[in-house]
Amino acid sequence: MSQFEHAMSWLGLAGRTCVVTGGAGGIGSETARQMAAAGAKVAVVDRTEALGADVVNDIQRAGGTAIAIGCDVSDVASVTLAARTVIRALGPARVLVNNAGIGGGGRTALLDASVDEWNRLLSINLTGAFLCAQAFGAQMRDAGTGGAMVHVASIGGDIAIPNGISYSASKAGVLMLSRQLCLELAPFGIRSNCVSPGLVRTPMSEAYYRDEGRLQARNKAVPRGRIATSKDMAEAILFLSSDRSDYVNGEDLLIDGGLSQVVMANIPRI
Repeated sequence: MSQFEHAMSWLGLAGRTCVVTGGAGGIGSETARQMAAAGAKVAVVDRTEALGADVVNDIQRAGGTAIAIGCDVSDVASVTLAARTVIRALGPARVLVNNAGIGGGGRTALLDASVDEWNRLLSINLTGAFLCAQAFGAQMRDAGTGGAMVHVASIGGDIAIPNGISYSASKAGVLMLSRQLCLELAPFGIRSNCVSPGLVRTPMSEAYYRDEGRLQARNKAVPRGRIATSKDMAEAILFLSSDRSDYVNGEDLLIDGGLSQVVMANIPRI
């Protein structure tokens, strides 16, 4: 058995239908590629089919199986149509990666935040995860073969971020959504877990890292000594999607290089 074949066998994802929302973004595209490399049939779901086309082309050129699907995760009809497309083209989902989301963008303080900003972030980050969990969870239940859901939350879902009320609240909601899904879907053999990234350099966060001084300051702030990459996140997502985490359910894996542990190091000492 080759090293590649061993990796496919070890993860147990070969032949399984895996749905990755936000599949054209940094974390999503890396996750889709790694799942395809492990032998999965991947549905790359993003706002438009064209956005996922490059990822699908990369996967197909490497010999993998993938399709691109356009979907507005905040819209019930759009999610329903995407779910029908997946089951028709690839078979019922066995894995759902709820990765679609948006950042705070022009974040504002709590007292200045608009209802429009609040509703926009919650509709995509939280309602989108809920709708996809419903649609693809039903496929897993009806197929009777179990499944796994991995939801991309954030360190901001557990630790307050300055001027990040809408974003942090949406990600905190994702954490509780996952726990609720764990409770309700476990009788069907469906697991639900979260990954919570810390500082990750992706196309969505690239603006924070264009300044070399800021980049180095952020690298230094992380005990691991560097900002995370999409690959760091994707590898954890694959683990939670695979048979190797079969007894892990309702958990949140914080992937921050130790960033959340430095608070006491910043306390002045006598």
